[in-house]
Amino acid sequence: MKGYWIILGTSVTDQEAQKTYGALWAPIAQQYQAKLKTVDASSVLREAREAQRVLVVEFPSHEAAVACYEDPAYQEAKQFALQASKRELLIVAGELA
Repeated sequence: MKGYWIILGTSVTDQEAQKTYGALWAPIAQQYQAKLKTVDASSVLREAREAQRVLVVEFPSHEAAVACYEDPAYQEAKQFALQASKRELLIVAGELA
């Protein structure tokens, strides 16, 4: 079963931090075979606190999604993502139809 990160985020307020995150994320994504499936900046918010962007990142397995998040390299990169914008991240298992 595949694993997914579902990320609800606000608009990026720190472009430099976002750029650094992107540079750090690229090799981590490659290592864990992560694929960005969608970025939606036009979501209709109904039952979430705050989100202007929704990202779905697919991993080969739920275990890979968890391992990627817990990887020390990602934990370092994550600090820049959190500096760039507010966000919430869920790790889920399943298959997209």
